[in-house]
Amino acid sequence: MMDEPIKILLVEDNPADARLPREALMEVREPWCQLEHVERLEAGLKKLRQAQVDAVLLDLSLPDGQGIETVVRVHAAAPALPIVVLTGLNDDEIAIQAVRSGAASEGSTMAA
Repeated sequence: MMDEPIKILLVEDNPADARLPREALMEVREPWCQLEHVERLEAGLKKLRQAQVDAVLLDLSLPDGQGIETVVRVHAAAPALPIVVLTGLNDDEIAIQAVRSGAASEGSTMAA
């Protein structure tokens, strides 16, 4: 059992897509993680500067950030932080680029 929960930052502008990870985490009986949700990349970058975060769940299609550039910006702000990319795109090239930029890919396409 962990002393402190894992702090996860979810950067996702679509409320329906943001609900999925929240519901998945609620199924876990022990409070082993805390999820904080922001809807904009800039808000996520601000949270990374202000608070301890253990991992980021990152959408690639945000109003203020698109594609791999979002991964690059988050990785630059917190190079040691695990970044999980959430995408509905079925594009192997995007998945490969995301992994090369410092992310693990989750969604329609998996890359390692």
